Amino acid sequence: MKGSDLPEQGIVFWPVGEGDSTTLLVDAETIVQIDINHLEVAESDDDPRYPMVDELVELLPLKNGKPYLAAFVATHADEDHCKGFEELLADHDVVIGELWFTPRLVADIDADDPEELSADATALRGEALRRIEINLPEGATPESGDRIRIVGYHESLEGDFDELDEDLVAVPGHAVDVVDGVDVSSNLRLFVHSPFKDDMESTDRNKTSIGLHITLSTGVRELRALLLGDLPYEPVKQLLEYTEDEENKTWDVLLAPHHCSKYVMYERVDGDDVLRDDVLDLLEASKADKAWIVSSSSPIPVSNKAGDNPPHAKAKNRYLERCDTFVCTGEHPDEENPIPLIFEVTDSGVAFLGSDPDGSSEAAWQIEEARGGTAPAAAAVGFGTC
Repeated sequence: MKGSDLPEQGIVFWPVGEGDSTTLLVDAETIVQIDINHLEVAESDDDPRYPMVDELVELLPLKNGKPYLAAFVATHADEDHCKGFEELLADHDVVIGELWFTPRLVADIDADDPEELSADATALRGEALRRIEINLPEGATPESGDRIRIVGYHESLEGDFDELDEDLVAVPGHAVDVVDGVDVSSNLRLFVHSPFKDDMESTDRNKTSIGLHITLSTGVRELRALLLGDLPYEPVKQLLEYTEDEENKTWDVLLAPHHCSKYVMYERVDGDDVLRDDVLDLLEASKADKAWIVSSSSPIPVSNKAGDNPPHAKAKNRYLERCDTFVCTGEHPDEENPIPLIFEVTDSGVAFLGSDPDGSSEAAWQIEEARGGTAPAAAAVGFGTC
């Protein structure tokens, strides 16, 4: 997909199999990438998934002659959330203005066992440590390409890490509107939901995922998205319960946590899956009048065999009971030729951009009426609705 095919402002969810690759288009000079999952096999014309590094590099603006990414947010260090990171830096010389990561990435929980971290996770960790050293000296003023944002409670960082300037740390309940030293408050607000302090040193890396509420704004209209990494049931329930201000949790688009895993709404009890309706109630209560759920995954089967997860049919079915529209990156418009899921925000409103299920024509489906006016009519894309 050519960069010219993308809107000026919006969110792109790329078809990369079981993994996350989400691009925030903030303005002409500001692109934020949340996770990446680049599969070498996707470089083949026969593979329906997108080679994420190639796609990202193509759409990035140039700064001093190099591809420039304003920020890269690593929700956690699982391979399907950082695969391709090393190639992004080493092979394409991309300048990442600001790197977001959790204290869990640089703690020694995984580093003691090299097999616990993939090559890309190791490269991500090394880049985070390099930047920490640059940011440590008192009065340090790092330039673009060396900046960091630590997301979470950093008391678990060892050595001198806890001496980092507190302005470099964003804990749950904190909103960020400065990216790579630039005030983007007129277009972007990133509200941090997780990780919680009690989960910082969990052996379950998924529980340490960065959870974000994203607001993209034109100044007239807003697109709100909830991205929660691979968080399971308990942290998702807690963050929705603890967040009182609707501004920080209302969503037009929800990225189904952990690629439509059933463990967002089910817990294993005595060998059985027990449904936890409370988290579904909370998600439903925080959705907009017209809302979408996106599964960043391969096509979701009609039913699953024991051990399958993610994606899981039970999770999809539970979402469909509560949502307006559910769409999977590996299925739109069909399994053989998936295309990126693109949500655009303009002064006229918020829209989903894509092709009809048969791939015959381009269409835009208005998510909701433009606030303060009547939205233009839009073509209906034939997805199942609640």
